[in-house]
Amino acid sequence: MSLTFHWFLPTNGDSRHVVGGGHGAPVTAAGGDRPPTVGYLTQIARAAEHLGFVGALTPTGAWCEDAWLTTAMVSQNTERLKFLVAFRPGFVSPTLAAQMASTYQRQTGGRLLLNVVTGGESHEQRGYGDFLDKDARYARTGEFLSIVRDLWDGKTVDLAGEHLRVEDAKLTRLPDPVPQIYFGGSSPAAGQVAARHAEVYLTWGEPPAQVARKIAWIRSLAAEQGRTVRFGIRLHVITRDTSDQAWAEARRLLDGFDPETVRAVQTGLGHSESEGQQRMLALHGGSLDNLEIHPNLWAGIGLVRGGAGTALVGSHAEVAERIAEYHSVGIDEFIFSGYPHLEEAYWFGEGVLPLLRDRGLWSHPFRTQTQPPTVQARFATSGKP
Repeated sequence: MSLTFHWFLPTNGDSRHVVGGGHGAPVTAAGGDRPPTVGYLTQIARAAEHLGFVGALTPTGAWCEDAWLTTAMVSQNTERLKFLVAFRPGFVSPTLAAQMASTYQRQTGGRLLLNVVTGGESHEQRGYGDFLDKDARYARTGEFLSIVRDLWDGKTVDLAGEHLRVEDAKLTRLPDPVPQIYFGGSSPAAGQVAARHAEVYLTWGEPPAQVARKIAWIRSLAAEQGRTVRFGIRLHVITRDTSDQAWAEARRLLDGFDPETVRAVQTGLGHSESEGQQRMLALHGGSLDNLEIHPNLWAGIGLVRGGAGTALVGSHAEVAERIAEYHSVGIDEFIFSGYPHLEEAYWFGEGVLPLLRDRGLWSHPFRTQTQPPTVQARFATSGKP
């Protein structure tokens, strides 16, 4: 089985420094270095498509551009790359969301994946008019996904739930293919929703032993529902020709962290209701020391950024080895990012993916033996310079 790799579209801006934001963290000024224009995001998307990433994740929240609108525009400038659109089910009706997804599939040739984000921060949810508490939000997410899935199956839906109500809901045009649901969360309520509805359960980049325990937990819950779930992980990456070069880049990023910014971000993140966010904070404890928490797993990003806060750091061979280690505990899909996202996509795509290909763990999803040979290959077979 070939591993699946996705990249990230930085719809909050990009930089040669870490761009903060999310889960109560302030958006740092570095995000203005490369504004998230359609033109720039298209550059990243085309690079990811060329290198062999299957899809690209876009975040959701007040700190970034809207994922639906942005990816719809970028999709018109790409050919095969899928878009893992993060959205919060409390902000739009389930019937409208099902219709939007169906339209997206027709207009892009089936390139939509959905990352359902229940919303971990009540103060941000209230800004959007959502006043449910965290457990109630998860209950509503379950009702939302039940309605959406039935609509995608062509059913007429009548549901009077605790949080959502629809009557005679139906779609006149069904999505083809039906978008796969990606879902993450570390709380008991999140686990139940994932077990019932997710095709892919996502976790942030904790050490492999902790990831293995999460996988066992979700597998058990899914088995109780008579279902199986695939597993993915969200990480940053800094990979170079040598380990020293990669760690030098990590130190450069760390040296750019303003102490006041670190304190402000850690204070904000400390109030997060997200169990996943609290697990990220526990990996570094707000300290700039001892940030390599597992071989080649660096927790420095989480000092100034909410959400995914760890990075794989090392030579191309070392990063490939860590990917194989995560795969050995059950991870089949990887969502990576790096600063800046355009350049780091090439470092990973040209440095690590060929090593994984040689190990039989990956093959380029968009290339076949029937494609024309490269210029170099034509020269080699013709004998001409």
